Amino acid sequence: MRNLGGIALLVGIVGFFYASSQLAEAPPPNADASITEALRDSSGRWELARYGAAAVAGFGLLMLVFPKGR
Repeated sequence: MRNLGGIALLVGIVGFFYASSQLAEAPPPNADASITEALRDSSGRWELARYGAAAVAGFGLLMLVFPKGR
């Protein structure tokens, strides 16, 4: 489980920084848009990818710290 945690942590960190760089190049999101309307834009999709990558990195960190479910 430590190997899986290390890989997930690495993928999450790299994915977070990649999504952040793509989000910086995307046009700014509409503040009045609903969630479904925001996901139609590229900036909304990159924002969701950034949060997803952070979740994967958090899961990887948990697997590194607690590999056997202590």
